[in-house]
Amino acid sequence: MLDGVNVESIERATLAAVPPDHLEALPGWLLPLDRGTVGRARSAVPLHHGAQDAALLPRIEAVYADHGLPTTLRLPIETPGFESLTEALRDRGYVPSRPTQVMHADPRTVAAAARPDAVQVSTTPGEDWARVYLGEGFDPVDGQSRVRLLRRAKDAIYASLRLAQDLPGGEAGDVAAVGSGCFAEGWMGVHGMRTRPRFRGHGFARQLMAAMGAEAVARGVQRTFLQVEAENYLARSLYARVGFVPAWIYVYWQRPGADALLK
Repeated sequence: MLDGVNVESIERATLAAVPPDHLEALPGWLLPLDRGTVGRARSAVPLHHGAQDAALLPRIEAVYADHGLPTTLRLPIETPGFESLTEALRDRGYVPSRPTQVMHADPRTVAAAARPDAVQVSTTPGEDWARVYLGEGFDPVDGQSRVRLLRRAKDAIYASLRLAQDLPGGEAGDVAAVGSGCFAEGWMGVHGMRTRPRFRGHGFARQLMAAMGAEAVARGVQRTFLQVEAENYLARSLYARVGFVPAWIYVYWQRPGADALLK
Protein backbone atom coordinates (compact mmCIF):
# COMPACT_ATOMS: atom_id res chain seq x y z
CA MET A 1 0.00 0.00 0.00
CA LEU A 2 1.12 3.60 -0.68
CA ASP A 3 -0.77 6.25 1.30
CA GLY A 4 -3.82 4.03 1.19
CA VAL A 5 -3.46 3.38 -2.56
CA ASN A 6 -2.83 -0.16 -3.77
CA VAL A 7 -0.09 -0.06 -6.40
CA GLU A 8 -0.88 -3.45 -7.93
CA SER A 9 -4.55 -2.68 -8.44
CA ILE A 10 -3.75 0.59 -10.23
CA GLU A 11 -1.16 -1.02 -12.49
CA ARG A 12 -3.48 -3.86 -13.44
CA ALA A 13 -6.32 -1.40 -14.00
CA THR A 14 -4.04 0.70 -16.20
CA LEU A 15 -3.35 -2.20 -18.53
CA ALA A 16 -7.03 -3.14 -18.57
CA ALA A 17 -7.69 0.32 -20.01
CA VAL A 18 -4.93 0.17 -22.66
CA PRO A 19 -4.60 -3.57 -23.33
CA PRO A 20 -1.32 -4.30 -25.13
CA ASP A 21 -0.85 -6.81 -27.93
CA HIS A 22 0.69 -9.25 -25.44
CA LEU A 23 1.13 -9.33 -21.68
CA GLU A 24 3.65 -11.44 -19.82
CA ALA A 25 4.63 -11.53 -16.17
CA LEU A 26 7.62 -12.15 -13.94
CA PRO A 27 7.49 -12.35 -10.14
CA GLY A 28 6.16 -8.99 -8.95
CA TRP A 29 6.13 -7.48 -12.45
CA LEU A 30 3.87 -7.03 -15.47
CA LEU A 31 5.50 -6.90 -18.91
CA PRO A 32 3.14 -5.39 -21.50
CA LEU A 33 4.31 -5.81 -25.09
CA ASP A 34 2.96 -3.50 -27.77
CA ARG A 35 4.38 -1.81 -30.86
CA GLY A 36 2.32 1.36 -30.48
CA THR A 37 3.16 4.74 -28.99
CA VAL A 38 1.43 4.42 -25.61
CA GLY A 39 4.22 4.11 -23.05
CA ARG A 40 2.10 2.37 -20.42
CA ALA A 41 1.29 -0.42 -22.88
CA ARG A 42 4.92 -1.19 -23.66
CA SER A 43 6.88 -0.73 -20.43
CA ALA A 44 7.66 -3.24 -17.67
CA VAL A 45 6.15 -2.12 -14.37
CA PRO A 46 6.53 -3.38 -10.79
CA LEU A 47 3.42 -4.40 -8.87
CA HIS A 48 4.72 -3.02 -5.58
CA HIS A 49 7.03 -0.24 -4.44
CA GLY A 50 9.05 -2.32 -2.03
CA ALA A 51 12.66 -3.41 -2.50
CA GLN A 52 13.42 -4.53 -6.06
CA ASP A 53 15.97 -7.13 -7.16
CA ALA A 54 18.23 -5.84 -9.93
CA ALA A 55 18.99 -9.46 -10.86
CA LEU A 56 15.58 -9.57 -12.58
CA LEU A 57 16.65 -6.98 -15.16
CA PRO A 58 18.29 -9.41 -17.64
CA ARG A 59 15.13 -11.53 -17.62
CA ILE A 60 13.01 -8.47 -18.37
CA GLU A 61 15.34 -7.52 -21.22
CA ALA A 62 15.16 -11.04 -22.63
CA VAL A 63 11.34 -10.96 -22.82
CA TYR A 64 11.34 -7.68 -24.75
CA ALA A 65 14.18 -8.86 -27.02
CA ASP A 66 12.24 -12.05 -27.82
CA HIS A 67 9.39 -9.87 -29.10
CA GLY A 68 11.66 -7.53 -31.05
CA LEU A 69 10.89 -4.60 -28.76
CA PRO A 70 13.14 -2.16 -26.91
CA THR A 71 13.19 -2.67 -23.16
CA THR A 72 11.44 0.10 -21.26
CA LEU A 73 10.75 0.17 -17.52
CA ARG A 74 8.24 2.42 -15.79
CA LEU A 75 9.48 3.09 -12.27
CA PRO A 76 8.51 5.41 -9.41
CA ILE A 77 10.97 8.11 -8.43
CA GLU A 78 12.25 8.95 -4.96
CA THR A 79 11.16 5.53 -3.72
CA PRO A 80 13.39 3.56 -1.32
CA GLY A 81 14.12 0.05 -2.54
CA PHE A 82 14.75 0.94 -6.19
CA GLU A 83 18.34 2.15 -5.76
CA SER A 84 20.08 -1.03 -6.93
CA LEU A 85 17.75 -1.40 -9.90
CA THR A 86 18.18 2.19 -11.10
CA GLU A 87 21.94 1.91 -10.62
CA ALA A 88 21.96 -1.23 -12.77
CA LEU A 89 19.90 0.57 -15.40
CA ARG A 90 22.36 3.47 -15.53
CA ASP A 91 25.26 1.02 -15.82
CA ARG A 92 23.54 -0.51 -18.86
CA GLY A 93 23.02 2.86 -20.55
CA TYR A 94 19.38 3.52 -19.65
CA VAL A 95 18.22 7.06 -18.93
CA PRO A 96 14.97 8.29 -17.29
CA SER A 97 12.48 10.51 -19.12
CA ARG A 98 8.84 11.67 -19.23
CA PRO A 99 8.01 12.09 -15.54
CA THR A 100 4.32 11.35 -15.03
CA GLN A 101 2.12 12.01 -12.01
CA VAL A 102 -0.35 9.36 -10.79
CA MET A 103 -3.37 10.95 -9.07
CA HIS A 104 -6.46 9.51 -7.38
CA ALA A 105 -9.81 10.80 -6.17
CA ASP A 106 -13.24 9.97 -4.81
CA PRO A 107 -15.61 9.88 -7.83
CA ARG A 108 -18.29 11.63 -5.79
CA THR A 109 -16.07 14.69 -5.51
CA VAL A 110 -15.27 14.56 -9.22
CA ALA A 111 -18.94 14.21 -10.15
CA ALA A 112 -19.83 17.31 -8.14
CA ALA A 113 -17.24 19.47 -9.91
CA ALA A 114 -19.44 20.55 -12.85
CA ARG A 115 -22.75 20.12 -14.62
CA PRO A 116 -22.02 17.77 -17.53
CA ASP A 117 -25.12 18.77 -19.51
CA ALA A 118 -23.47 18.53 -22.93
CA VAL A 119 -21.59 15.26 -22.30
CA GLN A 120 -22.68 12.00 -23.91
CA VAL A 121 -21.46 8.79 -22.28
CA SER A 122 -21.52 5.54 -24.26
CA THR A 123 -20.19 2.02 -23.79
CA THR A 124 -19.09 1.98 -27.43
CA PRO A 125 -16.54 4.36 -28.99
CA GLY A 126 -18.18 6.25 -31.84
CA GLU A 127 -16.44 7.59 -34.92
CA ASP A 128 -16.90 11.20 -33.75
CA TRP A 129 -15.18 10.26 -30.49
CA ALA A 130 -12.25 8.63 -32.29
CA ARG A 131 -11.91 11.45 -34.81
CA VAL A 132 -10.83 13.93 -32.14
CA TYR A 133 -7.61 11.97 -31.48
CA LEU A 134 -6.73 12.11 -35.16
CA GLY A 135 -7.60 15.76 -35.73
CA GLU A 136 -5.85 19.09 -35.81
CA GLY A 137 -3.43 19.69 -32.97
CA PHE A 138 -2.68 16.02 -32.22
CA ASP A 139 -0.14 13.53 -33.56
CA PRO A 140 -2.20 11.24 -35.84
CA VAL A 141 0.13 8.27 -35.37
CA ASP A 142 -0.13 8.55 -31.59
CA GLY A 143 -3.87 9.15 -31.93
CA GLN A 144 -4.37 5.96 -33.93
CA SER A 145 -2.40 3.98 -31.36
CA ARG A 146 -4.43 5.35 -28.46
CA VAL A 147 -7.77 4.78 -30.16
CA ARG A 148 -6.72 1.20 -30.99
CA LEU A 149 -5.92 0.43 -27.36
CA LEU A 150 -8.78 2.32 -25.72
CA ARG A 151 -11.25 0.49 -27.96
CA ARG A 152 -9.93 -2.83 -26.64
CA ALA A 153 -10.90 -2.17 -23.03
CA LYS A 154 -13.53 -4.69 -21.89
CA ASP A 155 -15.49 -2.53 -19.42
CA ALA A 156 -15.16 1.07 -20.49
CA ILE A 157 -17.15 4.21 -21.15
CA TYR A 158 -16.43 6.77 -23.85
CA ALA A 159 -17.36 10.37 -23.11
CA SER A 160 -17.90 13.04 -25.76
CA LEU A 161 -18.75 16.69 -25.18
CA ARG A 162 -20.71 18.31 -27.98
CA LEU A 163 -20.93 22.07 -28.35
CA ALA A 164 -24.21 23.39 -27.01
CA GLN A 165 -23.89 26.49 -29.20
CA ASP A 166 -21.80 27.83 -32.06
CA LEU A 167 -18.27 28.84 -31.13
CA PRO A 168 -15.45 30.22 -33.29
CA GLY A 169 -14.29 27.27 -35.36
CA GLY A 170 -17.22 25.04 -34.52
CA GLU A 171 -20.96 24.65 -34.69
CA ALA A 172 -23.45 23.40 -32.14
CA GLY A 173 -23.29 19.62 -32.05
CA ASP A 174 -19.61 19.34 -32.94
CA VAL A 175 -17.54 17.11 -30.61
CA ALA A 176 -15.12 19.42 -28.79
CA ALA A 177 -13.60 17.13 -26.16
CA VAL A 178 -13.40 13.42 -25.37
CA GLY A 179 -12.21 11.01 -22.71
CA SER A 180 -12.48 7.41 -21.58
CA GLY A 181 -13.08 5.66 -18.28
CA CYS A 182 -12.24 2.01 -17.69
CA PHE A 183 -13.60 -0.04 -14.78
CA ALA A 184 -11.21 -2.64 -13.40
CA GLU A 185 -9.74 -3.77 -10.08
CA GLY A 186 -12.24 -1.65 -8.14
CA TRP A 187 -11.14 1.56 -9.90
CA MET A 188 -12.28 3.79 -12.69
CA GLY A 189 -9.18 4.73 -14.63
CA VAL A 190 -9.47 7.96 -16.63
CA HIS A 191 -7.58 7.91 -19.93
CA GLY A 192 -7.31 9.69 -23.24
CA MET A 193 -8.51 13.13 -22.14
CA ARG A 194 -8.42 15.38 -25.20
CA THR A 195 -9.88 18.82 -25.94
CA ARG A 196 -9.57 20.15 -29.49
CA PRO A 197 -7.12 23.09 -29.35
CA ARG A 198 -9.57 25.70 -30.65
CA PHE A 199 -12.05 24.86 -27.87
CA ARG A 200 -9.73 24.93 -24.87
CA GLY A 201 -10.43 27.29 -22.00
CA HIS A 202 -14.17 26.65 -21.84
CA GLY A 203 -14.16 24.14 -18.97
CA PHE A 204 -14.99 21.19 -21.21
CA ALA A 205 -12.47 18.84 -19.61
CA ARG A 206 -14.03 19.57 -16.23
CA GLN A 207 -17.45 18.60 -17.58
CA LEU A 208 -16.07 15.38 -19.03
CA MET A 209 -14.50 14.48 -15.71
CA ALA A 210 -17.76 15.17 -13.89
CA ALA A 211 -19.75 12.99 -16.29
CA MET A 212 -17.37 10.07 -15.88
CA GLY A 213 -17.29 10.56 -12.11
CA ALA A 214 -21.08 10.39 -12.07
CA GLU A 215 -20.96 7.13 -14.03
CA ALA A 216 -18.53 5.67 -11.49
CA VAL A 217 -20.82 6.71 -8.63
CA ALA A 218 -23.80 5.13 -10.40
CA ARG A 219 -21.85 1.86 -10.64
CA GLY A 220 -20.85 1.96 -6.99
CA VAL A 221 -17.16 2.49 -7.77
CA GLN A 222 -15.49 4.44 -4.99
CA ARG A 223 -12.03 5.12 -6.43
CA THR A 224 -10.76 6.77 -9.59
CA PHE A 225 -7.25 7.47 -10.85
CA LEU A 226 -5.42 9.00 -13.78
CA GLN A 227 -1.90 9.64 -15.04
CA VAL A 228 -0.78 13.04 -16.31
CA GLU A 229 2.59 14.29 -17.51
CA ALA A 230 4.26 16.03 -14.59
CA GLU A 231 5.12 19.07 -16.72
CA ASN A 232 1.50 19.55 -17.80
CA TYR A 233 0.79 22.02 -15.02
CA LEU A 234 -2.53 23.20 -16.45
CA ALA A 235 -3.95 19.67 -16.53
CA ARG A 236 -2.58 18.85 -13.08
CA SER A 237 -4.19 22.01 -11.72
CA LEU A 238 -7.52 21.10 -13.30
CA TYR A 239 -7.44 17.60 -11.86
CA ALA A 240 -6.57 18.97 -8.43
CA ARG A 241 -9.54 21.34 -8.59
CA VAL A 242 -11.94 18.44 -9.25
CA GLY A 243 -10.58 16.44 -6.32
CA PHE A 244 -7.54 14.47 -7.47
CA VAL A 245 -4.53 14.22 -5.17
CA PRO A 246 -1.00 12.95 -5.98
CA ALA A 247 -0.02 9.34 -5.34
CA TRP A 248 3.43 8.98 -6.95
CA ILE A 249 5.50 10.08 -9.94
CA TYR A 250 7.04 7.59 -12.33
CA VAL A 251 9.55 7.88 -15.16
CA TYR A 252 10.36 5.72 -18.18
CA TRP A 253 13.81 4.15 -18.29
CA GLN A 254 15.07 3.39 -21.79
CA ARG A 255 18.30 3.38 -23.79
CA PRO A 256 18.64 6.45 -26.06
CA GLY A 257 17.49 5.70 -29.58
CA ALA A 258 15.88 2.42 -28.62
CA ASP A 259 12.59 3.39 -30.26
CA ALA A 260 14.32 3.10 -33.64
CA LEU A 261 13.84 -0.66 -33.21
CA LEU A 262 10.11 -0.14 -33.73
CA LYS A 263 10.54 1.38 -37.19
